[in-house]
Amino acid sequence: MNKNPPRTSARALRLSPLSLALVAALAHAQSDNVRPAGNATQAPGGSLAPVFVTANPLGDTDLIAPATALYGDALTRRQTNSLGETLNGLPGVSTTTYGPMVGRPIIRGMDGDRIRILQNGVAAWDASSLSYDHAVPQEPLTIERVEIVRGPAALLYGGNAIGGVVNTIDNRIPREPINGLTGGVDASYGGANDARAGAAQVEGGNGQFAFHVDAFDRETSKERIPGFAHSERQRALDGPDTSEAYGSLPNSDGRWHGGALGGAYTWADGYAGLSYNGYEANYGSVAEDDVRLRMHQDHAAFASEVRNLRGPFSQLKFDVGYTDYEHKEIDNGETSTTFRNHGYEARIEARHRKMGPLEGALGVQLSQNTFSALGDEALVPTTQTTNVALFGLEEWNVTDALKLSAGARYEHVKQQPAATGNGKFASARERDFNAASASLGALYKLTPLWSVAGNAAYTERAPALYELYANGPHDATGQYLIGNPDAQKEKALSSDLSLRFASGPNKGSVGVFYSRFKNYLTEFNTGRLVDDADQLVAPGTDGALNEAVYRGVRAEFYGVELDGKWRVLQKGAHRVDVELGGDYTHARNMDNDQPLPRIAPLRATLAVDYGYGPFGARAQLEHAWGQHRVPENDLPTASYTKLGVLLTYAFRVGATNWLAYLRGDNLTNQDIRYASSVVRDIAPEGGRSVMAGLRTRF
Repeated sequence: MNKNPPRTSARALRLSPLSLALVAALAHAQSDNVRPAGNATQAPGGSLAPVFVTANPLGDTDLIAPATALYGDALTRRQTNSLGETLNGLPGVSTTTYGPMVGRPIIRGMDGDRIRILQNGVAAWDASSLSYDHAVPQEPLTIERVEIVRGPAALLYGGNAIGGVVNTIDNRIPREPINGLTGGVDASYGGANDARAGAAQVEGGNGQFAFHVDAFDRETSKERIPGFAHSERQRALDGPDTSEAYGSLPNSDGRWHGGALGGAYTWADGYAGLSYNGYEANYGSVAEDDVRLRMHQDHAAFASEVRNLRGPFSQLKFDVGYTDYEHKEIDNGETSTTFRNHGYEARIEARHRKMGPLEGALGVQLSQNTFSALGDEALVPTTQTTNVALFGLEEWNVTDALKLSAGARYEHVKQQPAATGNGKFASARERDFNAASASLGALYKLTPLWSVAGNAAYTERAPALYELYANGPHDATGQYLIGNPDAQKEKALSSDLSLRFASGPNKGSVGVFYSRFKNYLTEFNTGRLVDDADQLVAPGTDGALNEAVYRGVRAEFYGVELDGKWRVLQKGAHRVDVELGGDYTHARNMDNDQPLPRIAPLRATLAVDYGYGPFGARAQLEHAWGQHRVPENDLPTASYTKLGVLLTYAFRVGATNWLAYLRGDNLTNQDIRYASSVVRDIAPEGGRSVMAGLRTRF
């Protein structure tokens, strides 16, 4: 096993938490005129105000789409090692897991190529949708705001947003003028697995030119777990003579680090700027004791917005990102497979002037990326994917109480596999798809406090490259995957309906959703056990894989989502809020009435939030029922109840704001195995842990 961290690249900034603090202190010593970083519309603490930019290019605050935004203290108290775990538990959102460093968001039971993960509105290419052991190369500590759009309203971002969109937003390209210097530092330590994390940022400007610098570093030892790594059911299958890990999860340690540089020119009616960020990681595969994954990503971006234009369009917005991504799977010190993904995505949105009762925006999106998996265990051929799309959204405020919306998108997708000398991909051929999507939405205010919102959409998704061309071992899932080169477009009719309430600090929403798919592309086990060359082997053979093929079926998803917050006490400086959340997703293959795999069970969360001046306390109880609706060859998961507590204290030292916090997770030391995790029976979530942290803004 190779436990040496990767050598520092000159392209990625690397600082320890102590160095991060020194950077911030030096910047503070030079600063005479400080202000919160980022957008001019600020929430308390310098966080972006709740204007959604992902679901609607018109910048509405009252969205028809079911959407959630995390920023400020709400984001701080949820931040963990991965993007998926940070968002896990929000309405309709669960996570894949492959150890403590790996987690990709799942929305309403859909994952992989059906969920678009964006960075400031455009793709940052990686390999996380291809395999569950591939991390999302984004550090939660550097994110200012996360927007999650669930369901059909996400169609403006393409067919591969058929389940939803997760857009992370930062201020690496400053969008508003900055005068003087400002910045911040976050540092934390968790004793359970010796987890150390830190991030620092500095921003400055003269009112026209602005710059941004940030750096982050995160490292963790092996994760401590409440008992055996393998579940009771899995141990029964392992046999009595198998050596079983206990108390810690083998090969679950890891480290990542990186940073960013950015700058912009700002003026009264817009901005234009560039940024670069680098990211490196080295972490273990919890399914294979001798396998490490080394990852590197470079991402460069240009963004600009011009407002108050003359002519038919009043506002133009440009976003372009280029990514160069690589990761290597190191088996016993030798590189077995190298994954590369590089390409660009460009998006232009133009908001037009009001035409009669209609307000809206039109846009063009272009992208091209080349993905390759090279080595003895290559799963797919080198493939170039090109996407050209037109989209638009229109809104009509019919009355003060009724708002209607209509959106459409048309895209052309081309998949071009290349001859790489690997004979098993010799028959892969070029495929072209034309995909169309359309949606309708309505928001009706029943009273000043109550409203109802509904959406309906028809969406088409072109098959992903691995659904077409896969032909190789996939050790992350224990399968030998075979694509369907004749696969057709995935088509879905989706709808959702929600009842909402908002009155000062009190707010709530309860909603239902339904999606019906034609040609839903999923994996089917053939019943054959094969080796890495797809040759039949006997049961019990070491390294035997389940052969699986991609096939289109009819499928349906439906469920309910609940989210609410109530101020139950406001007396002087004392306040108490009670929060309640929950969700349930039911998903089945309509051709054989079998459950679809990796669907989170019914979940409910109760939290009590107390504040008194600078002091804060929060207790959260989450219960997940057992998931017994699993495919024939899967094992069910047991229920669990997880308790978490967060204590905070805010204070000032001179002109600097500080927040000290102490967070306890899974305090009842439950054996937690997410039904959405492909390694749930060999790698549980972490046991009882306590983390102390300090955050400063100046």
